Amino acid sequence: MFEHLNVKHGYICDSNILSALYHKSMHNKTLLIFFCFFAAACGSKKTDAAKQGAAPQVTAVDVVVAGTQQLNNIVEANGTVVANESLEVHPEVSGRLTYLNIPDGASVGAGTILAKINDADLQAQLSKSNVQLSLAQKTEERLRKLLAVNGINQADYDAALNNVNNIKADIQLLKAQIDKTVIRAPFAAALGLRMVSPGAYVTPQTTIATLQQVNKLKVDFTIPEVYIGLVKKGAIVNIITTNNPIKSTAVIVATESEINTSTRNLKVRAVINGNDILPGAFVKVLIEGGGMANRIVVPTNAIIPDATSKKLIVVKEGKGKFVNVETGLRTSSGVEIQSGISVGDTVVVTGVLFVKPNAPVKVKSVKSLEELTKEQ
Repeated sequence: MFEHLNVKHGYICDSNILSALYHKSMHNKTLLIFFCFFAAACGSKKTDAAKQGAAPQVTAVDVVVAGTQQLNNIVEANGTVVANESLEVHPEVSGRLTYLNIPDGASVGAGTILAKINDADLQAQLSKSNVQLSLAQKTEERLRKLLAVNGINQADYDAALNNVNNIKADIQLLKAQIDKTVIRAPFAAALGLRMVSPGAYVTPQTTIATLQQVNKLKVDFTIPEVYIGLVKKGAIVNIITTNNPIKSTAVIVATESEINTSTRNLKVRAVINGNDILPGAFVKVLIEGGGMANRIVVPTNAIIPDATSKKLIVVKEGKGKFVNVETGLRTSSGVEIQSGISVGDTVVVTGVLFVKPNAPVKVKSVKSLEELTKEQ
């Protein structure tokens, strides 16, 4: 009965044939089942065709119109304030503290005795060596007189002289060991908090206190190697602390002799004018990089990073066009675009993740750079 049917793409979708099949199927159960599957196939075919003929989905986006902006080329870096001189006070030898002169937070001068360790055994050895030295010197003096009249041979005198020199060396060693039991301030500085009590047993690993020379403060910071030309000895930079919005100034005094190969950053040191900041404080360092310049600036979130490039979406003829761009300075309001777009281009700033290349887009609103900065 199917020899006259027109079969196309595996389906039979002629309405006259469907009607004929239906009347025949009323007398044949097998044909009735075939008719049901046949009708469902035709309906599915029509639905797919309707979907294929539907218009593509339009993505709603917000945009900004690219324009120029006055940029101040300021490089911002993170820095840490350090004291001009700083150290932890440790004893050189182990022993019991017999004297402790570390008032919390006090200022001390260079050479001030901060602590003394028990040296009674060393002092006893020194006294013994002094007695031995006195006897050895008298012996050497008598033998020298005898040698002058050939009363003894040269070897006996040399042995006596050598004994004197050995005892003198022992005395110097003992004095050096006794000197190590006295802890002095190596420079004028402010003491930190005392970490031990009088009479405590200490070792070279024990921290007794800290010393910070805070009359002259420095700031250490790092910058990417691309900005190395901005940091020269004698250049002035501005610094801002987290608890004080007022800027202070610092003078660059030195840079590290090499760039860190892991981070590609250069370490820089500057001396702060003023000493109202505590060592260890976190600061922002602002480096002036040149004059003002007119540049195209777009919001940071409009940039689409790629493995090898950066892209922006530009609306042209109602479609989203992906363009490669070169970025430059970053400011609080956005990113400088050095190439890739022109003044007047419409740049997508919201919904960038949903726009497909050359797909239709609908502009909901035109934003300004200031509005987007406030929203962030």
